[in-house]
Amino acid sequence: MLAEQCRVMARILKRTGLPPPRDFPADFSGLAKIIVGQQLSAQSAAAIWARVEQAHFPFTPQKLQSSSDGDLKLLGLSNGKIRTLRALSLAVLEEDLNFDELNAAADQVIIERLTAIHGIGPWTADLYLLFALARRDAFAPGDLALQLAVQHHFKLKARPTADEMQRIAERWRPARAVAARLLWADYAFARRALLGTAAKAKVERSSNRLK
Repeated sequence: MLAEQCRVMARILKRTGLPPPRDFPADFSGLAKIIVGQQLSAQSAAAIWARVEQAHFPFTPQKLQSSSDGDLKLLGLSNGKIRTLRALSLAVLEEDLNFDELNAAADQVIIERLTAIHGIGPWTADLYLLFALARRDAFAPGDLALQLAVQHHFKLKARPTADEMQRIAERWRPARAVAARLLWADYAFARRALLGTAAKAKVERSSNRLK
């Protein structure tokens, strides 16, 4: 068990419990949801994706191609994400990107095929392995929240690079995806605690001013 082979994981598990996996569809819409979430907070990504789904359900390559850039921008999508989504939809419609075949491939093959599409980088491909395919040993070394959590727990002077994260994560094989889930949960726990402390301090300052 992961908690038995790593004291950091044992400490986080005791603090947060085992979080449920994030369950994304293993298809165009699931990958599109990850693209929409690039470089956004979880809350912002969820809000934009909810608008996209409401306007285009189910979200398919055909529906994307029939939508204008202006309509997509009104939903909160940036120019860059629109270009990436269009490139993905064309890969499905014209270049025979078949998700059934893709999903059956090895991790590295999936990463190579996805990152060959304009605008899809390693982070997006890694999260597809984690969230849509639930690959047990998938990991996202370029994820900011994971890097910050690792920096904190391993008491590193600087935020680790993706290469350094890969080396650190070797201790969690063959369950690096479980480690990622725990690190994300711990990062969210720490942020909530920090926000709670800040809110409490704000209330106390307001109370003191009224005295």
